[in-house]
Amino acid sequence: MIEIIILSIIQGITEFLPISSSAHLIIIENFFNFNNSNLNLDISLHVGSLLAVILFFNKDIVNFINNKIFLIKIIISSIPTIIFGFFLVKFNLIDYLRDVKVIAMSTIIFAIILYYSDKSDVKKNLEIFTLKDAVIIGLFQILSLIPGVSRSGITITAGRFLKFDRNSSIKISFFFSIPILLSITFYNITNLVESNNINFTFNNLFGFALSFIFSYLTLKYFFRYIKKFNFTIFVLYRILIGILILIYIGL
Repeated sequence: MIEIIILSIIQGITEFLPISSSAHLIIIENFFNFNNSNLNLDISLHVGSLLAVILFFNKDIVNFINNKIFLIKIIISSIPTIIFGFFLVKFNLIDYLRDVKVIAMSTIIFAIILYYSDKSDVKKNLEIFTLKDAVIIGLFQILSLIPGVSRSGITITAGRFLKFDRNSSIKISFFFSIPILLSITFYNITNLVESNNINFTFNNLFGFALSFIFSYLTLKYFFRYIKKFNFTIFVLYRILIGILILIYIGL
């Protein structure tokens, strides 16, 4: 049970912060030899995060009905990542990127890139979010397939480089997470059906609930935090984690 709690909390907190949820989950699972992690639980955790972001942005999502152009931009921008991700998993190439050394280096490198992007002075908002902006951020998002890069981190970085203010960059990142989380959930459910191993238990429901709660709370307080501060604390955290991992593996 303690493993479910830890994995759920990590998923809920790190999915939307610019610190890489996949990196934290991989590191925790490898270093502590967790054995409760499976496809059923993975689906539960991602559905929890997905429901949290949908509920948190429910008014904005409803507005998509009246602003289909914005919705189309988000969908189009997510296609490259979904396609690249599919082929990486389909041909078992993703395992080459799950190396601890790769995670440590990408955690540090992209933290530094986030730091420099956050120095942007010009401030644009979502009212001038163009298809070009969506495509550029979508291409940046492909890098999130590398564990340690952070999907939210790289999309926020792209938004800041494109001169969007912090609040708008975060919103863009979270909107981008919806089709990605949907595609991950759909892909995992498809694999689960094909394996004839559909067996949801109390652990799955518990993991889903915790992931949802911590995802929602993260969304809520992250926005409050960023109104007063910048991303420096996350940059420093990532660099520290990356260095500690390198020390741990003896590099």
